[in-house]
Amino acid sequence: MTVITCIDDLKRIHKRRAPKMFYDYCESGSWTEQTFRENTSDFDKIRLRQRVAVDMSGRSTESTMIGRKVALPTALAPVGICGMQHADGEILAAKAAEKFGVPFTLSTMSICSIEDVAENTSAPFWFQLYTQKDTDFTDNLVRRAKEANCEALVITLDLQILGQRHKDLKNGLTAPPKLSVPVMLDLATKWRWGLQMLQTQRREFRNIVGHAKGVENTRSLHDWTSANFDQTLDWDKVKRLMDQWGGKVILKGILDGDDAEEAAKLGADAIVVSNHGGRQLDGALSSIRMLPEIVERVGSKTEVWLDSGIRSGQDILKALALGAKGTMIGRSYVYGLGAMGQAGVEKALEVLQKEMDISMALCGKQNPSQFGRDMLLVPEDFGGRWQA
Repeated sequence: MTVITCIDDLKRIHKRRAPKMFYDYCESGSWTEQTFRENTSDFDKIRLRQRVAVDMSGRSTESTMIGRKVALPTALAPVGICGMQHADGEILAAKAAEKFGVPFTLSTMSICSIEDVAENTSAPFWFQLYTQKDTDFTDNLVRRAKEANCEALVITLDLQILGQRHKDLKNGLTAPPKLSVPVMLDLATKWRWGLQMLQTQRREFRNIVGHAKGVENTRSLHDWTSANFDQTLDWDKVKRLMDQWGGKVILKGILDGDDAEEAAKLGADAIVVSNHGGRQLDGALSSIRMLPEIVERVGSKTEVWLDSGIRSGQDILKALALGAKGTMIGRSYVYGLGAMGQAGVEKALEVLQKEMDISMALCGKQNPSQFGRDMLLVPEDFGGRWQA
């Protein structure tokens, strides 16, 4: 097997093995992709402080996120159509997360259903909710997540309308893929993926097909999805969903201090500083640039996590040093999933943990709770001199 030393190694294998439309779905942002690029490049501007002649023995990357013990302070973020990156992808990713000791979050737009994941895993997972105009469908999703004993509800706030992703339009993205000539030529070179998909019946959005009114096939699903994201979602509706759930709630998609204040007022157990991986508002600031301001505003009121741009264990440490209590990873584990299935997700987590552990040691720290702002060198203008 190819020696895997970093997340980019998995990314290269993913690109070789997954159909182009699904790799591009993962590796793209909206419009010009400026925010998508800066989510990662802004991490590169931050430096770590090397410290020597300190006791670095007895290290641990363990931490907690909303009271749950985790092997390292990260959770697998909700990512749509993972079951098209690899057959039964959501199930395999959840199994990898369970084995490694980190939380897995299932997306509303998953190929494997809530019930599929619950039946094939034993550790509690989290469920991510996109609110829809069809309130009966949304209420039913919440009920199904409760019945599956999901540990937390992750409400995504930054997708009331879909950002335009040029690659998806040009590729004619569908799940399962429509067999046009370009698609068939591409699939002919992805025989490993094809053989895996032939061995599963999970090839459509199983949280939606058969559950939403009038959605019985791929065509009706496309029409329903395009029309049903709830553009009227406001804080009152978020509060209603939180009350309806009655358990731990994570609000994802916060990129502004005022919004963070509103989320904290509602009593969210955690908020996730995120720009949807650069897939929604292109031109927004990167998550890591916005993190310090949001931590300053609400860090004493709720757990603040960071999502978008993490590609290494050092990135996790940088987020912690700027005040995050946890992180979420999306592409970093999807690369592994598309490359090698469950083993690839496990390898991605191993890579992140090893990078985090060794870097933490070389900075003279023994655990994540010791990693603070004093361990970073940040450019003086990193926060920017932006005028509102």
